[in-house]
Amino acid sequence: MPPIHVVLYKDDGETVPVLEWLDELPIKIQDKCAARIRRLMTCGHELRRPETDYLRDGIYELRVRYRHVNYRLLYFFHGNQTVVLTHGLTKEREVPPREIDKVLALRRRFESDPESHTVRWEP
Repeated sequence: MPPIHVVLYKDDGETVPVLEWLDELPIKIQDKCAARIRRLMTCGHELRRPETDYLRDGIYELRVRYRHVNYRLLYFFHGNQTVVLTHGLTKEREVPPREIDKVLALRRRFESDPESHTVRWEP
């Protein structure tokens, strides 16, 4: 499978929620998240547990664990080559339904105008 492109969701205010979240994390976690994103770029739809998991309604989580903390990057596929990372969170067990609902709303906004909601980024 050829590598896929990863883009980040940008909101109307020009902020990139997942980058803001990543910037608040320790460097070691940022590095682990970047490594996981590179794996997603390489493997795309073929990436499986424990690195990623399907949540619902086309939303996936990219999974990073450090010590006893779970870090999650939520994403969806757009077309056959683009992954959009939209949201990050730290969690105990499962992603709360309200967080998935937020990502679904972001996906609808993105799909209505992908060009204005896209930031290219290389981990």
